[in-house]
Amino acid sequence: MTDERKSKFVQRRAALRFNLQLPVGLHHTNGEVHTVPGVTRDISSEGICFLVEGKVEPGATIEFTLTLPKEVTLAEPINVLCHGRVLRVEENQPGGRTAIAASIQRYEYLPAFAPEPPE
Repeated sequence: MTDERKSKFVQRRAALRFNLQLPVGLHHTNGEVHTVPGVTRDISSEGICFLVEGKVEPGATIEFTLTLPKEVTLAEPINVLCHGRVLRVEENQPGGRTAIAASIQRYEYLPAFAPEPPE
């Protein structure tokens, strides 16, 4: 990209993005609930981009779950349920997947998985 083109480029992201590849579960509704596994491409406090098989329409309301590792939390891993809206869809990504860019409108921490004690 030339210096002239770079000067015309405006960065619209307000939050710092991190290139993290984390497993994510996408939950969306098209008349019924679907859960699709995927992997994050990058994430910030305000948005996420992840790769999944299938397609979700821009503007769709979605939920997704992911686990932030201890390298991010600086403590124990944390399970997070996020609610957002699809901003952009990029089809034909490597492996036949679709990139979904979404805003994070709200989130909640989920209880850690605690296995049943042996009897």
